[in-house]
Amino acid sequence: MHKKLVSVVIPMYYEEKVAEECCKRLKRVMDSCGYPYELIFVNDGSRDGTQGILEQLAGRDNRVKVIAFSRNFGHQAAVTAGIDKAGGSAIVIIDADLQDPPELIIEMLRLWEQGYEVVYAKRKRRKGESFFKRVSASLFYRVLDMLSDTRIPVDTGDFRLIDAKAADVLRNMREKDRFLRGMVSWVGFRQVPVEYEREERYAGETKYPLKKMIKLALDGIFSFSYKPLKLSQYLGFFAVISVPLIFTRDAIMAAVVFLGGVQLISIGILGEYIGRIHEESKGRPLYIIEKEINIDDEK
Repeated sequence: MHKKLVSVVIPMYYEEKVAEECCKRLKRVMDSCGYPYELIFVNDGSRDGTQGILEQLAGRDNRVKVIAFSRNFGHQAAVTAGIDKAGGSAIVIIDADLQDPPELIIEMLRLWEQGYEVVYAKRKRRKGESFFKRVSASLFYRVLDMLSDTRIPVDTGDFRLIDAKAADVLRNMREKDRFLRGMVSWVGFRQVPVEYEREERYAGETKYPLKKMIKLALDGIFSFSYKPLKLSQYLGFFAVISVPLIFTRDAIMAAVVFLGGVQLISIGILGEYIGRIHEESKGRPLYIIEKEINIDDEK
């Protein structure tokens, strides 16, 4: 039996259809590894039967721990709360829908024992997702990688293992608009990928519709890059230089419209950054916990 505790953080949002199966598979995998472990389920404001099922699971096994938010604060906040409360020497982050196979944790732990502080899962194939979802996700990762000053691996989600050293750094990073996969990359340490095929969702519906995907994409871009500001600057220079070169009436009108569009885009980009500064200045907590079960705050 290994003495190092492994914490597994599982954010939950309306996951009553998968909660029991998720817990069952995770326990089977962790039991086979031989590590002492804790499963930290974070209920992100679900109002279906998720909380009741989690409380039953926690009542049967004190290694199952539950954090319940006062309302929905979002996936990234839920993962953050799990990391904040985790006491493990290694922390694994995995979604409840079982698209990311819990069995991959065994390989992650093996690489961690070899000295890697971050082991991230990289998708080589995504089953059960629409053509639009696959293409948009692929495009997002590559655009983000192009814009960001921090090298963020493509085709990766939040499914990963992080060492306690990296987790301690993340606990001190309290920005509101969180993009954890980028934050983990920024932290550094020795990082290594593990490739896998992403399965179809076990049950239920995706909790990341287009609106949330766009917000996550914007969080990633604006949190890790100032290049959109430079882009608006370049567009402005181009517009100013091009207008005097045009002499026809229709062309001048087109140039005026173009210049107005550039101004609106630039104002919008500035507004994004200013709005994020405003949110940071409020100093509000990242999340509010309504209830905890089997949680030991002593790390």
